[in-house]
Amino acid sequence: MNNEYLSTYVARNLRACQLKQLAILEQIDRVCQKHGIDYWLDGGTLLGAVRHDGFIPWDDDIDIGMSLADLRRFEAVAPAELPDGLFLQTPRNDPGSKEPIAKVRDLNSLYIESGDNFYASYHKGLYVDIFPFIDYPSVPRPWVKKLTKGISKSYSILHTQHYYSARSFAEFFFFAAEYALFRLVWGALCLCAKKGTYLSNTLVNNGYGIMHRKDSVYPLSTITFEGKTFPAPANPDAYLKDLYRNYMDVPPPEKRKIHAIYIHPELIKQ
Repeated sequence: MNNEYLSTYVARNLRACQLKQLAILEQIDRVCQKHGIDYWLDGGTLLGAVRHDGFIPWDDDIDIGMSLADLRRFEAVAPAELPDGLFLQTPRNDPGSKEPIAKVRDLNSLYIESGDNFYASYHKGLYVDIFPFIDYPSVPRPWVKKLTKGISKSYSILHTQHYYSARSFAEFFFFAAEYALFRLVWGALCLCAKKGTYLSNTLVNNGYGIMHRKDSVYPLSTITFEGKTFPAPANPDAYLKDLYRNYMDVPPPEKRKIHAIYIHPELIKQ
């Protein structure tokens, strides 16, 4: 199976992947509406809603955001509320998973990314990403970018599979020290600077140093995505400019990349 054949196979399965992810999002929305949990379309999903009225044509995932407090509430109720076949995956209940975020996974599918590890037995079905948001201190954006980039990079390296060598041993201690130092500085900034104006992803998920004004997120609005209505930030334009700047510019064909290297939207016919 050559790369061209595999890419064609993935592209043919893309729409089925998107529709299954949309069905997962609808279940998340149902649970959140029932329990009064706030969330909003985030990242490329919000961009798709604004620019394409649905999925970005080459996108193969769904991103949503919610406050860390609301995520904890969602984690408490979702296992009992989600239908059979959907699994709330977190680093705590599926320790082999490679990312420090929650996902709602479809168990009757297979979605493989370049970083997936087949030696680890975590669930690998289609998913919706849930990014937890926290308050940020009101400090200059370059400071935030420097610290979050360092924290995100060092965390990622520390939680990547390592092979025994003198170099890997030295790198482990270097990035462990960097992570501890940057977290210490961040903690000091949180004590000294006021909060309440900005929020963003937790530090390990914010390698680009993004900050959103809270009044661009709350009170939540709604937006149409794939013909259905979902929660959105209060000011999608400001929110997307924080993420992508000129977000209405469609990238050239060579930059329209599907994340997955293999998608099997349905393992067993229902």
